[in-house]
Amino acid sequence: MTAPRFTTLGCRLNAYETEAMKRLAAEAGVQDALVVNTCAVTAEAVRKARQEIRRLRRDNPDAPIIVTGCAAQTEPQTFAAMPEVTRVIGNADKMAPETWAAMVPDLIGQTERVQVDDIMSVRETASHLIDGFGTRSRAYVQVQNGCDHRCTFCIIPYGRGNSRSVPAGVVVEQIKRLVGRGFNEVVLTGVDLTSWGADLPAQPRLGDLVRRILKLVPDLPRLRISSIDSIEADPALMEAIATEPRLMPHLHLSLQAGDDLTLKRMKRRHLRDDAIAFCEEARRLRPDMVFGADIIAGFPTESEAMFQNSLRLVEDCGLTWLHVFPFSPRKGTPAARMPQVNGAAVRERAARLRAAGAARVAAHLQGQVGQHHLVLMENPRMGRTAQFTEVRFDTDQPEGAIIPATIRGHDGAQLLA
Repeated sequence: MTAPRFTTLGCRLNAYETEAMKRLAAEAGVQDALVVNTCAVTAEAVRKARQEIRRLRRDNPDAPIIVTGCAAQTEPQTFAAMPEVTRVIGNADKMAPETWAAMVPDLIGQTERVQVDDIMSVRETASHLIDGFGTRSRAYVQVQNGCDHRCTFCIIPYGRGNSRSVPAGVVVEQIKRLVGRGFNEVVLTGVDLTSWGADLPAQPRLGDLVRRILKLVPDLPRLRISSIDSIEADPALMEAIATEPRLMPHLHLSLQAGDDLTLKRMKRRHLRDDAIAFCEEARRLRPDMVFGADIIAGFPTESEAMFQNSLRLVEDCGLTWLHVFPFSPRKGTPAARMPQVNGAAVRERAARLRAAGAARVAAHLQGQVGQHHLVLMENPRMGRTAQFTEVRFDTDQPEGAIIPATIRGHDGAQLLA
C-alpha cells in the first residue's frame, strides 16, 4: 500500500490545492490512487490532461485514477467517458474531507463515479487547509478564488465559480506562521486577485490587504503579488508600490491584447491607453518596477493591423516577461463562436510576440550588469532578484537566504553573480 500520487497541471492555485488534497487524502487513509488535478484554460490543456491520464494507465494498469480540477469541473463527461478513469471530482468537492473519506476502503464503493456539483453555489475558499506551499525560500498563499467577470475567451469562471475572498485576518495569521517557519518571501495568489475583498464586509481592496500584511507582519522580508488586472489596481495598492520596499517591484499584468476593438470583443474592462498609463504610473512610483504580461495571439477577428497594436504594446508598456497564448477556442465561450483566425497565422503571430519578449528579456538582463541586488536563493546555485530575474552563482549559497550580489554578466537567460 502506498500513498496517493498527484499530478498537477496548470496554475499555481492548482498546485496550492494539490497540497491541500494530499493532506485530505492522508487524513482519510486513501491508498494507491493516482490523482490528476487538471487545467481547462485552453483546449490544449485539456488534451494534455487526457494524454497524461492515458500515460498513467499504461504505467499503472491496476491503480484507480481520480480526475479533478478545472477541466473535470467544466467537462466532467469528457473524462467520465475515458475507460482509464475511476472517478471524476469537481473543484468544490475535491476540497471536502468527506469526498476523500468516501474513497476508503473502496474507491468506487457506493459513491457516484462523477461527483461534480454547481461551482457557482460555492461561497468559501479552502485557504485554511494548508499554510502555503512552495520551496524552502518562497511560500504561496491563496487569498482569493473564482471570478465574477466573463471575458469572452475564458472558461475559468465555470471551473472556479464566482469570486470569493479569504478574510484579511486569516491571511495575516497564515503569513505569520509561515514567517515563523523561516520563509523569506510570500506570494499572494488568486484567480482574480484584484477583486479581493469585494465580497467581504466593508469591501476592502487588495491594497488594504497588502498594507495590513506589511504592517502586522514586520518580520516578513518580501511580499509579492501574482497576476493582477491593472484596471482594478486601487489607490492603496499604488501607495504601497510607491512606499513599501518589502513589496516586490514585479507585477504580472492580465493585458491579453493591445488593440481597443480586440479588447472590447474580449469583454475586457480596459483599453490600450489604460494599460500604458498604468505602467507609466507604476514605474514613476517605483522606477525599478518590472512587468510581465499575458497576451493572446490570433484572437477571433484579429487583423494584422490589430495584431500590430498588441505587438507594439510590448514596447509601449515596457513589458519584460511575456506569457504568450496562441488563441485556442474553448467550447461554450462566446469567442469560440466568433470568426476564427487561420491557425498558421495564429502560430506566426505568437512567434513574433515571443521574439519581441525575448528581445525585451535580453535588454533587461544587459541592463542589470554591474547592478547590486538582494537575491533570494531557491537552490544552492540559483536565486531571484526582487524583479523575479534568475541569478546563477558559481559557488553554493544557503538555500532560502537573501544574499547581496553584484551582477557580473548574463548568459541570455540568467544573470550571473
